[in-house]
Amino acid sequence: MKNIICFCLSIVLFSFGMYEQVKAETKENASTISALSVKGNQLVNEKGEIVQLKGISTHGIAWFPEYINEQCFKELKQQWGINVIRIAMYTAESGGYCTDGNKEYLKSLVKKGVEYATKYDMYVIIDWHILSDGNPNTYKKEAKEFFDEMSKTYGKQNNIIYEICNEPNSGTDWEDIKKYAQEIIDVIRKNDIDNIILIGTPNWSQFIEQAAESPILNENNIMYTLHFYAATHKQDLRNSMKKAIEKGAPIFVSEFGICDASGNGAIDVEQANEWINLMNKYHVSYVVWNLSHKAETSAILKSDCKKNSNITIDDLSDSGKWLYKMLTSKNTIQSQNINYSIQNIDINKNNLEISTNVVNHWQQNGKQYYQYECTIKNNSPYTRNQWNITFQFDEAITLVNAWNGNFNVIKNKLFVYCMNYNANIKPREYVENIGFIICADKEIEMKYYKMI
Repeated sequence: MKNIICFCLSIVLFSFGMYEQVKAETKENASTISALSVKGNQLVNEKGEIVQLKGISTHGIAWFPEYINEQCFKELKQQWGINVIRIAMYTAESGGYCTDGNKEYLKSLVKKGVEYATKYDMYVIIDWHILSDGNPNTYKKEAKEFFDEMSKTYGKQNNIIYEICNEPNSGTDWEDIKKYAQEIIDVIRKNDIDNIILIGTPNWSQFIEQAAESPILNENNIMYTLHFYAATHKQDLRNSMKKAIEKGAPIFVSEFGICDASGNGAIDVEQANEWINLMNKYHVSYVVWNLSHKAETSAILKSDCKKNSNITIDDLSDSGKWLYKMLTSKNTIQSQNINYSIQNIDINKNNLEISTNVVNHWQQNGKQYYQYECTIKNNSPYTRNQWNITFQFDEAITLVNAWNGNFNVIKNKLFVYCMNYNANIKPREYVENIGFIICADKEIEMKYYKMI
């Protein structure tokens, strides 16, 4: 989470070298994923191939511990396609590790998170989440003890990443952070010689130029973090990141959001997509904030969603829907063999785009019932005068009810034809609320659809 920054950043960066240390021993690892290292400004695997991690951060585990569960982690890996998860443990605030939190309980949550991430072959970031404490030196003693224990416990696992100071702020300069980081690195390296260490930068992890001016030398496999919130941090900060990368800085975006820097403001999808395009171009790893149902726009779940697994599209906030589509190129979450919200498909032949959502599903009298809603968008520069759609399912279906179209079923196919009042679609406009209810003898999937 960030404070809103109301001034422009002018950042000048120059290159600096990172040194890769040859592994002195073979790591023991319950996970089959590769050990990581830093080569130049890139994260690479054991074969020297560039790796880009993409994932999600929990909110503070003291407040939202319910998401540290095996099923949730399994779904994030298998359905969302993430390969890294960040376990955010606040150091201050109510429930913080260094204030009034239960240290053993918080560590147990971190360890469960590592266990589940490892089981499903994900990298896991152990995040010492400073925020209101501002300067990481405030609780340096506790940080040393914590990372000593974590690195002793996990030093021989390949999938561990240590984030030693989330967002230094409140005037904390790079020299303060650098002194702190060197001491924590020394503690970790006594137990873990080569897993990645992430180091926060000043001003809520945005002033990466200060790290460039005075880098931490003679340390292997360290990276500097950049955090952004798309509706606040735009081209100026993207330019800074680009310059840093091109001059050799290893950057890891360990937290970002698509709203403003408060975490609870307007969403800017256009700016978010600009960031994603740039990070993908330069293979920068990134982790989105946050896995929770907190009543804020950065949370990926709706505030009234009380589930911590078996998540469907309908459970997601606007941020969550954007994230899921960005990671998977779909609007679909496969749950219990049911497609909740079939992916958007562009029909290049006529420039019509259709999105189809399963909005309800129930069982009655031994049959499976599905309610669908459809939207059609005309992406062409011309008015479309008519349309029809063919849906095909993997089993025979019966049409129970339908609206805003003429419908006909033949075995496992459903044919939908436009009505007089919704036949015309002007350029860039929509036809909405086309719907139908079907039933089948068993659970079904939509195999494909096409539009004419």
